[in-house]
Amino acid sequence: MEKTNPKNKIQVTTGERIFNVFNILFMLFIAFIMFYPIWHVLMASVSESNLLMTHRGLLFWPEGFSWAAYRYVARNPAIPQGYMVTLFVVIVGTTVNIIMTSLAAFFVTRKNQFLAKYVMMMIMFTMFFGGGMIPEYLNVRDLGLYNSLWALIIPASINTFNCIILRTSFLGLPESLEESARLDGASEFTILFRIYIPLSKAVLAVLVLYYGVAHWNSWFSAMLYIQDRSKFPLQLLLREILISNDTSSMANTSADFTLIAETIKYALIVVVSFPILCLYPFLQKYFTKGVLVGAVKG
Repeated sequence: MEKTNPKNKIQVTTGERIFNVFNILFMLFIAFIMFYPIWHVLMASVSESNLLMTHRGLLFWPEGFSWAAYRYVARNPAIPQGYMVTLFVVIVGTTVNIIMTSLAAFFVTRKNQFLAKYVMMMIMFTMFFGGGMIPEYLNVRDLGLYNSLWALIIPASINTFNCIILRTSFLGLPESLEESARLDGASEFTILFRIYIPLSKAVLAVLVLYYGVAHWNSWFSAMLYIQDRSKFPLQLLLREILISNDTSSMANTSADFTLIAETIKYALIVVVSFPILCLYPFLQKYFTKGVLVGAVKG
């Protein structure tokens, strides 16, 4: 058996070792900057409010320890109601987004369609020019969507950037697959749902993540179009509490509630952010492949 000559190993110079050390320290510093805000909110949410108010500087451990803020959040009726509204918008909205984006991307890839090129130009046009807030509001109102959850879903059915990503993925599929399907008598919808979509799972997983996170974090559209508080999504309730620095919407004015009002804000942030953070690990394996599709072929 041939032995490896130690002299053939790549020698690491002193400069390379110093670079590697500084590179590792720099990346650890960046990781700390990104992770610390999450850790601060988590530690603040389980701290005692009076001790937290007097704390200054970085927070690495809870100031005291208390689950009182989470108990009040769990008992507040507005939070479960906001969760249901947000879940409806995320699930139904993302489903509508994927269906409409798939149909649009499939249409603009048709070489035998006369209008496909012009439709793609119109889609690209919306990336640079828009009607503005007032025309959008008037459009939603005149369509009868005002104060309806569909106002948060239908106007945002297709995102231009996501449509371009999926179109690029479709263009990268072999044409022979479609030709073989047509010889077997497959229709356009059969080709889309039986060939194109199954072969684009990685990209679709990324689009589900993009659309889902966008719906989950959205509050501005709800602020414009939703008037009934029972239809407020979770993010809009959180915004009212954080921006106005007022926890009166928690529907509790007891003395104990007033004492933990500060930690309730942090507990709400954790409750609102936790579900979407749990979604990332399941889609992470598709993320790198899907997000690089647009860089391979335009």
